[in-house]
Amino acid sequence: MAGELGRLTRLLPQRSMAGVNDSAPIAQNPDIRFLGRLLGDVIRHYGGDALYARTEAIRSASVERHRGSDRPLGAGLEALSLDETLAFVRGFMLFSMLANLAEDRQGIAAEPGADVPQALARLRAAGVDDAAVTQLLDEALITPVLTAHPTEVRRKSMIDHRNRISELMQLRDRGLAETAEGDPIEAAIARQIALLWQTRPLRRERLFVADEVDTVRDYVADVFLPTLPALYARWERALGKRPPAFLKLGSWVGGDRDGNPYVTAETLHMAFARGAETVLGHYLEGVHALGAELSVSTELAPVTPQLAALADASGDDAPARADEPYRRALSGIYARLAATYAELVGRAPPRSSPITAPRYPDCEALRADLKALAKSLGADGGVLASGGALGRLIRAVELFGFQGSTLDLRQNSAVHERVVGELLRAAGIEAGYAALDEAARVALLRRELASPRLLATPLADYSAETESELAILRAAAAAHARYGRRAITTYIVSMAKSVSDLLEVQLLLKEAGLYRPGEPPAIMAVPLFETIDDLAAAPAIMRDWLALGETADWARQRGRQEVMLGYSDSNKDGGYLTSVWSLHRASEALRDVFAAARVPMQLFHGRGGAVGRGGGSSFAAILGQPPGTVQGRIRITEQGEVIAGKYGTRESAATNLEAIAAATLLASLDPAAPAPAEAARFGAAMDALSARAFDAYRALVYADPGFRAFFRQVTPIAEIATLKIGSRPASRTRSDAIEDLRAIPWVFSWAQARVMLPGWYGIGTALAGGDHGLLAEMARAWPFLRATLGNLEMVLAKSDMAIAARYVALAEDQAAAQTIFGRIRDEWQRTRDALLRITGQAGLLEHSPALAQSIRLRLPYIEPLNLLQIELLKRHRGGEDDPRIAEGIQLSINAIATALRNSG
Repeated sequence: MAGELGRLTRLLPQRSMAGVNDSAPIAQNPDIRFLGRLLGDVIRHYGGDALYARTEAIRSASVERHRGSDRPLGAGLEALSLDETLAFVRGFMLFSMLANLAEDRQGIAAEPGADVPQALARLRAAGVDDAAVTQLLDEALITPVLTAHPTEVRRKSMIDHRNRISELMQLRDRGLAETAEGDPIEAAIARQIALLWQTRPLRRERLFVADEVDTVRDYVADVFLPTLPALYARWERALGKRPPAFLKLGSWVGGDRDGNPYVTAETLHMAFARGAETVLGHYLEGVHALGAELSVSTELAPVTPQLAALADASGDDAPARADEPYRRALSGIYARLAATYAELVGRAPPRSSPITAPRYPDCEALRADLKALAKSLGADGGVLASGGALGRLIRAVELFGFQGSTLDLRQNSAVHERVVGELLRAAGIEAGYAALDEAARVALLRRELASPRLLATPLADYSAETESELAILRAAAAAHARYGRRAITTYIVSMAKSVSDLLEVQLLLKEAGLYRPGEPPAIMAVPLFETIDDLAAAPAIMRDWLALGETADWARQRGRQEVMLGYSDSNKDGGYLTSVWSLHRASEALRDVFAAARVPMQLFHGRGGAVGRGGGSSFAAILGQPPGTVQGRIRITEQGEVIAGKYGTRESAATNLEAIAAATLLASLDPAAPAPAEAARFGAAMDALSARAFDAYRALVYADPGFRAFFRQVTPIAEIATLKIGSRPASRTRSDAIEDLRAIPWVFSWAQARVMLPGWYGIGTALAGGDHGLLAEMARAWPFLRATLGNLEMVLAKSDMAIAARYVALAEDQAAAQTIFGRIRDEWQRTRDALLRITGQAGLLEHSPALAQSIRLRLPYIEPLNLLQIELLKRHRGGEDDPRIAEGIQLSINAIATALRNSG
């Protein structure tokens, strides 16, 4: 590796932080210094003095280069053997993981004003009274929806060790010298870092759906179950009254079949059983603890008749508890919960009950019993009337029910078309459904929906696809019967392009008894509009949908109709600026369509982790939504590495849940919005910007005949496909066309090569042709553009054209590659220059010093990883078959993604 790495590093210019404002030194917070020192000790002890010395030499050289020195990196990198390369990459990856932890603890992720108390204060200052807030919350629904999109490169074992370090650091903050078990705090932290060092970072086998279900279950058990009730207690204090359960958890894991043949009826059953195991186990532990706590005696305190009746019916006739009605009532509640656990999970709970009792029919019955306890305790208005452990348990039951999180179903509209066509053909109703035009399809589907007759028959020989789809719908019906109607409320229709796409889902729901003529569907069909053309067509499709009559009635009976907007495919289709503006325009147009139909609307935002897939600050994104499109109700996907980043610990989860709750309140009620004339002027300017950005982006990505080969040769797209980071296949089809590539590897691969192209390309051309004075005014006054430019700025700061140029050397046709890269580099410079002019900055992130420092800290640790990755890619693609080379590539992908944080 020596000669080529030496050439690469000599070609690198003196670093300038990729345009990041570098007036301040690369400061490290105390946590980073402390954890970095312990990591260095671990590397020295377990890797040896030679590895430590070489790692430290490379680290210090890279840091000095990023401070302005011309000190070369080559000597240190050249000296690494393959084995040392693997160890070096692991070390830098672990430093990035620990730096991320330290930054999260320091609160860099927290944004000013991004919590409910501050949002309430801002609303009150703007003249919004508490009655308006209460009215909004009565109808509100805020749902982060966890998905299994494959962008989390770290193994769960690595994340678990990281979280344990976070817990130990909190003990250290409190000045404790030892853990509860008697271990010295610093030694315990060092032990976790040593375990990280000796834990294999890469998965050897691909993930199964069961693994993804278990990951969600762990987050529910470890983070959401304890965090959300505590947050609600805080919000109750801020509001001065107990709010309804307006923020709940959702999930796609176990129900998202779009492109994943491994999601079946069996995985749906499994997802619900494991969710029930998690929440019911939590409730059982909570009830058991309350039994120890609530030792209230009737000799000293009266109880309500309802509590007395509950105690008498409990089956607990132990003489020692004859005067302790709360304990007796809790014995009965525990027995019924244990029976519920056995029924829904399929086995007895870890701690059984000696009392035989019937299971709870639903979570509302459990909540009623717990409320009877709370009402009795609070009857005298004393301190026992406050929430405490019982209040938190009641809130948990309201939020998580018996299923844990509400699960969405999702499937591609093309699958529904084939299945419905087969059912109609086998039933002798329509032999050529696929050949019908839209009007004929809609008429046929409406006739079938009005009929009580089912299409499926056990006498027909259906395809495996049809059998699988019918099976999962029957499993959904079974879930409703076992866990309640909250278990599944939504069926997402991917690539929705017509009214018939939604009616097909209603017809399939009817086959499982989830729709009955004359009644609202038990599950709502929700269109997902994903491409630029689909977003433009969305308002007309929903206007036609609501015009059918019965569909508008369904929505009113359910309370609303949801529409999902896709960020990833629209970005790959038209570039970042056109994507976000098309989403904005679609939201505005949908708002007007629903208002005209007098049907409430709810938007579901399908955002990824990287800016190229809709990532960035959720707080800023919600504030930037068009007026009238939130109204207290919003759902947002949380995917891959974002889940661990936002919800990896209870503290980070609380920060991020506070942020989306606060942003939803502000976006719904804050009167500060552009005046109509100003909004029209801003909108016209954005229309022109979007058109120019779209043309520039499409000219490169889709019109240049050499771009496809360039992309596949200069990025590690092929090598990313070998990572075992998800259960679903890496590609939709065997085609290598950009159109057929999934959005995740598209964004992920550009991030690895430090180009970040999906997050900025075309914007320089667009901004250069605009009125900079107007654009500066828009950036100051308009939350939408402010959030858009903030995300753009972060992406530019993380990109590096000097590093990217080294990846270009991997291309086979260098003349063509240099021409394409020249266009990319020139557009990057145009984008940066225009952004700085509009925002009035001398360097990127000048107005965001905390983020600038965060990026400045990690850039010196990414550059050596990129150089090593390039060399390993060259050797791998050149035919060298040493397995350590392939492992090194995968490790480098893991390490770079960890350092960039939101690369997928």
